[in-house]
Amino acid sequence: MSIDKTRRLVLASGAAAGLGTLAIAFGQGKEQVIKVTAKRFDFTPSVIRLKKGVPVVLELTSLDLTMGFNAPDFGVRADVLPGAISRVRIVPDKTGEFTFYCDIFCGSGHESMSGSIVVG
Repeated sequence: MSIDKTRRLVLASGAAAGLGTLAIAFGQGKEQVIKVTAKRFDFTPSVIRLKKGVPVVLELTSLDLTMGFNAPDFGVRADVLPGAISRVRIVPDKTGEFTFYCDIFCGSGHESMSGSIVVG
C-alpha cells in the first residue's frame, strides 16, 4: 500500500472514531422528561425518582388553579399555571430524599401539598 493510501485510511478511521465519540457524548446529554401534574392539594407523581448527575426536565402543569413548585434543595422554583407547561431543569448533585411543595396558597389543605424527590 502506498504512503498516501495509508495516510488516507488512518485519517478516515480517526475521523470515524471521533464522530462515534461525538455521537456518544450527545446521546448521554439527552435529558429525561418527567411530567408532573398539580391539582388542588396534590402533585402527581408525588414521588419523583432521579439518578445523581443525570439531567432531568420536569414539565409542570396544573389542572385547576395557579400553583407553585418549590424544590429548595435543588434551587428550583416555578409558577405552575392551569393549561400551560412550566419546565424546570434539575441535575441532582446529591443523593437522598428531598421535599418539594406548593408555595402558592391554594385553599384549606394547601399545607399538605408536597412530595419528594428521591435521588439514588
